[in-house]
Amino acid sequence: MVRTSDNCWKVNWKPILSVTVSQYMVQSSEAVTSARAMDEVTMKCLWDFVWATPCKEYGPTSCKRKAENPAEWAGFMIHSMLLLLYLVSMICLLHYDKALQITWADITFQVKDKLKLPFRKTHQYRGIAPFYIYADEQCPWMCLVQTFAVWWMLARERCKNLDGFIFQKKIGTDSVSVNLTDGMTSNAFLKCFHNKLLDIGVDLHPYGTHSFRRGGCQFLYKVCRWDIRDICDWGGWAENFDNPGIIFKYLPSWNNNPWEKPMKDPCHACGRTCH
Repeated sequence: MVRTSDNCWKVNWKPILSVTVSQYMVQSSEAVTSARAMDEVTMKCLWDFVWATPCKEYGPTSCKRKAENPAEWAGFMIHSMLLLLYLVSMICLLHYDKALQITWADITFQVKDKLKLPFRKTHQYRGIAPFYIYADEQCPWMCLVQTFAVWWMLARERCKNLDGFIFQKKIGTDSVSVNLTDGMTSNAFLKCFHNKLLDIGVDLHPYGTHSFRRGGCQFLYKVCRWDIRDICDWGGWAENFDNPGIIFKYLPSWNNNPWEKPMKDPCHACGRTCH
C-alpha cells in the first residue's frame, strides 16, 4: 500500500507474504518467505521522524481532512508509543503480539537508567527470567530506557495511577483510550506500522510480523557483537545451548544480505578489517 501524488492509496498485494499463504506453505512443507529484518538505519529514521513530529493538540478530524492529509494520521504521543513498541519487540526479541500484552505491572524501576521487564519468550515453560535494560546515550534511537521514559511521562499526564496495558488502543489522531484495559490490537499495530514505513519512505512489502525479532537478533550479532550463545540465552530460545539451530533462521535472509558479517576489529599491523 503506497501513497500516490493525488493523496490516494494504492494497494499492491504480494501473495507470498500473505498469512494465509504462509500457513498453507508451512503445512505443505514449503519454504516460507522470510520477513526483512528491521535494521538500525531504519530505526534511526523512525526515531528522527518522532522527534520531528510537532507536539500539538488535535481536534476531531473529518473524513475530508483525512483524505487531504493522509500523512497526518498520528501525532507525537502515538508516534512515541509506537516507537517504544518497536524497540521492545526488537531489543527483547519478542514477537509483536507478545509485546502488546505487556502491562504496567510487568515493569519494575530499580535504579537510575535501569529497567526490569519480566516478560520473555520462555515464560510459559519455566520461571520468568527478567530483562535488565540499561540506557545508551551513544545510540538513543536504539535505547529502550529513554524511549520508555518519554512514553511514561506522556501516559502519566493522562492518568496518574497507571494500570493495564502499556500499549493502548489508539483513539483519533493523537490520543489513546481512557480505559487502560483497552490494549492495541494486532491489526491496529500492523496498520500503524505500515503507515510509519510510508512516512519515512520505506517499502513496506518486505516487512512482516517477525521483522523486529529478526532485526533484534541481527543487531545484537552484527552491531553489538554478541556471541550466538548469549543471544540464545537472552531470547530464551535454547536453554543450555542444546538447540542452537533455531536462531539461525533469524540471522540469514534473502531479504537482507546473507553474507554480511559483523565488522572485525582493525588489524594492529595493517589497519584492515578483513574477515
